[in-house]
Amino acid sequence: MTSQVLLATRNTKKLAELRRILAEAIEGGTGEGLDVEVIGLDSVAAYDEVPETGATFAANALLKASEAVRHTGLLAVADDSGISVDALNGMPGVLSARWAGTAKDDDKNLELVLEQLADVPEDRLGAAFVCAAAFVTPTGERHVSEGVMPGRLIRQRRGTNGFGYDPIFVPEGFELTSAELEPVDKDAISHRGKALRSLLPQLLNALGAR
Repeated sequence: MTSQVLLATRNTKKLAELRRILAEAIEGGTGEGLDVEVIGLDSVAAYDEVPETGATFAANALLKASEAVRHTGLLAVADDSGISVDALNGMPGVLSARWAGTAKDDDKNLELVLEQLADVPEDRLGAAFVCAAAFVTPTGERHVSEGVMPGRLIRQRRGTNGFGYDPIFVPEGFELTSAELEPVDKDAISHRGKALRSLLPQLLNALGAR
């Protein structure tokens, strides 16, 4: 019997990432006996998505997952993520998706960060992507995990594989930006990949893995 997991997003790249990570777990044996279908918000009846009012990534992730369960009755996974820039005292942080205004505009957000860093020396462009991933079951079980990808910013966009701030972020130990990495390589080091893999044992247990 196929189990459905709802990822509370309309972002097709996030859906693909969770599907890849779950598939790896099942193929690796930790998800033995599972037949799981990961669906997104476009696959369920529409509902008004809750505003991301939490002060932390974890609070927002749990908020979105809880609302998804309440409206659909499915086990739900949600994440909240953003970039923390050293020279901006950790901002944009939880405001990353709305840094340039309430409308989520990746280009405007990225350009605003670059403008704010225009006079910052190259050696002070340290930054990190941070993600909190949460899942909530219809019975009220709740788990949350966090992942961090440290690195630095550059001033010119490079690459087309990512989204958000990926084109100006170079992960620690790499010369390529997040947007230049192949998806499978990014999964291995990304903040979202780390958070989801850390959450995986509890998620597989909730799904009844043997």
